[in-house]
Amino acid sequence: MPRTAARTRWRLGLTTIALLTAAALVPAPAHAEDVTDYAITVDPSAKGAAIDDTMYGVFFEDINRAADGGLYAELVQNRSFEYSTADNGSYTPLTSWAAGGTAEVVNDSGRLNERNRNYLSLGAGSSVTNAGYNTGIRVDKGKRYDFSVWVRATSGTTLTVSLKDTAGTLATARQVAVKGGWAKYKATFTATRTSNRGRLAVASTNAAALDEVSLFPRDTYKNQPNGLRKDLAEKIAALKPGFVRFPGGCLVNTGSMEDYSEASNWQRKRSYQWKDTVGPVEQRATNANFWGYNQSYGLGYYEYFRFSEDIGAMPLPVVPALVTGCGQNKATDDEALLKRHIQDTLDLIEFANGPATSTWGKVRAQMGHPKPFHLTHLGVGNEENLPKEFFARFERFRTAIKAKYPDITVISNSGPDDAGTTFDTAWQLNREGKVDMVDEHYYNSPNWFLQNNDRYDSYDRKGPKVFLGEYASQGNAWKNGLAEAAFMTGLERNADVVKLASYAPLLANEDYVQWRPDMIWFNNRASWNSANYEVQKLFMTNVGDRVVPSKATTTPNVSGPITGAVGLSTWATSAAYDDVKVTSADGSTLLSDDFSGDASKWTTSGRGSWSVQDGSYVQSDTAAENTLVTAGDPAWKDYDLHVKATKKSGKEGFLVAFGVKDTGNYYWWNLGGWNNTQSAIEQAVDGGKGTLMTKPGSIETGRAYDIDIKVRGRQVTLFLDGKEWGSFKDDKPAEPFRQVVTQDAKTGDLIVKVVNAQSAEARTAVDLGGAKVASTARVTTLAADEDAVNTETDTPVTPVTSTLRGVAPKFTYTFPANSVTFLRVKQK
Repeated sequence: MPRTAARTRWRLGLTTIALLTAAALVPAPAHAEDVTDYAITVDPSAKGAAIDDTMYGVFFEDINRAADGGLYAELVQNRSFEYSTADNGSYTPLTSWAAGGTAEVVNDSGRLNERNRNYLSLGAGSSVTNAGYNTGIRVDKGKRYDFSVWVRATSGTTLTVSLKDTAGTLATARQVAVKGGWAKYKATFTATRTSNRGRLAVASTNAAALDEVSLFPRDTYKNQPNGLRKDLAEKIAALKPGFVRFPGGCLVNTGSMEDYSEASNWQRKRSYQWKDTVGPVEQRATNANFWGYNQSYGLGYYEYFRFSEDIGAMPLPVVPALVTGCGQNKATDDEALLKRHIQDTLDLIEFANGPATSTWGKVRAQMGHPKPFHLTHLGVGNEENLPKEFFARFERFRTAIKAKYPDITVISNSGPDDAGTTFDTAWQLNREGKVDMVDEHYYNSPNWFLQNNDRYDSYDRKGPKVFLGEYASQGNAWKNGLAEAAFMTGLERNADVVKLASYAPLLANEDYVQWRPDMIWFNNRASWNSANYEVQKLFMTNVGDRVVPSKATTTPNVSGPITGAVGLSTWATSAAYDDVKVTSADGSTLLSDDFSGDASKWTTSGRGSWSVQDGSYVQSDTAAENTLVTAGDPAWKDYDLHVKATKKSGKEGFLVAFGVKDTGNYYWWNLGGWNNTQSAIEQAVDGGKGTLMTKPGSIETGRAYDIDIKVRGRQVTLFLDGKEWGSFKDDKPAEPFRQVVTQDAKTGDLIVKVVNAQSAEARTAVDLGGAKVASTARVTTLAADEDAVNTETDTPVTPVTSTLRGVAPKFTYTFPANSVTFLRVKQK
């Protein structure tokens, strides 16, 4: 066992053994006076796990307007007039358009093609104006923009196309002569001013039909046609990702599994199906996005493959397994449909890898890429909550893929959580089925990530490998980045098991957010790196090729018993609570409330609608989420909590809290969560929640339940209607000091990676095990206040590089408080 480090107080500064010559001063909070002593011992003669070049990658899902209005460089919103209430209840076919004169969206036989159902009928002397995304269409002075539109005007017409904002013109207007049936017309603008509020207007002298109205910046990433927004693509490329996982996520395993055709009545809420997204953009199907908006599919499978190739990353597509997840949880029992999706997957591999003379290789070649994309890995399914149903279908896919393409790595998954019944069942099936690789997903609190650095230490080295396809610590503050960095040292230490890992989500448009946290934030004028991005970039650009075994001392364990008040809450549910009683371990009553009077013992959070009704405390707002009310003393410990609860209406069940310190720090028993499909114990730390245990289950409306929670020290036992439901012991330390050492085979560098996720500095004796090293090392440091958040105008979390002098086989270095530090030490 490693020796526990002794906490001492020390003045800020380096020892005389190692002096720092900085290119810029390393930031450290001025109040950080405490110092904790540690030791890191490296064994360069031992052989650690090899690290693949593809260890770290990125996961792209069209969430938070990551595609249309984001990475996809198209500046016109709703360019094909296909928006509908199927996408979002507020949408119309003219959403983002303003009409002057007569303009009507039509769905009839005069359309451009069968898969592009709507078009705009524009009357003589009329116009339409598009507002783009965010505040409008962004143009930069001197930059060129390419306009195109499909038009049908039997009698002929002249289109006047203009770019303007409220201050006036942004470019010289263009006139386009049109006559005849559907044809594509083009024009180019050069912006005369910079504006974030541009509008694109198209006016017609005579009647005309319009479709696929488009405006692209000429300057896309690598100047690709139908290309990507340059600043966003460059930020992704700067990570040097080993792979790109796409297109999802919940886009893949939600909605109908039918195609977009007359047979399905042009189904508008479908799973993401790759054939909808290739070929000419004007022929690509439209679809509702699970996250509440429309997908144009202008950014489709071809563009994903091309982008992966452009940034030197392995493409890793995910296809639906005909079992929906993300709260839908339905298995499709249709043999013909299953066979069609399996064939579609085989066709996808041919599209990626087949010769240009093959059926789908020819499609790829016609799109501009005769050479193969070298697909080697493919995921089937995403976060399915029905593991048995999923795995039965997964095996059908895998069998067909391996029969035709035996070298493809087919990736399964373990559901949406890091533990629980679904996770355990899925992993058992994956092990028994000798699956190549299993995709794990989890979003937990920073505390969970600090506690679970050793998660993969005990995984079976002979079992399926792990693809950590989605993870994040529920926030974009520096404390979140620190927790993720600490966890990543454990990923690298276990690189023989964890072969791939990607943070999620990747992108967020600040005006269209469905999910937080996110790695890269943007609007129509700028983009910026989150603190989490800086951590990912530091690790991804300094991976190394092999782990060098090392060990470190730990931080003193200061955890005591679980303490805190009690609470009641609901989530999109109306519930009644009664007969609340808290009794200490010695039998004395701490709290008793039968609500025969008022609710003066309870403190509300301001959410929900709480009132005493018929001798019960009732929360009646079925739309309100996290309506926590609390009672008692935050110093309470070793107690029994009893509650009688009845669900009145809504989507879920009950939330009964204990160990409540404040509204951001507590435990609660979530009964009937996740749309009334599961129950779990969750812990909130500084607002971020992690799941400690979970079981399937639901709560009946109108039935009264007896809920009892017994807290003793850090052991908690839970009873439902007098029967033990489960128990747990929350005694795992949230270790803030983590490290891993790797070696770069090309340079021979030892890369010492240290995370100090605490307000105290970490004065550390580093023993390189007799390695012959140069006297200087390159240092890269990320350090900031733990609550610091990068924004468009302020980036407190930014890497600082410096040079460390006086390096020797043994030296001492003081790592700043709340820091991630990489020392690249050259070996002689």
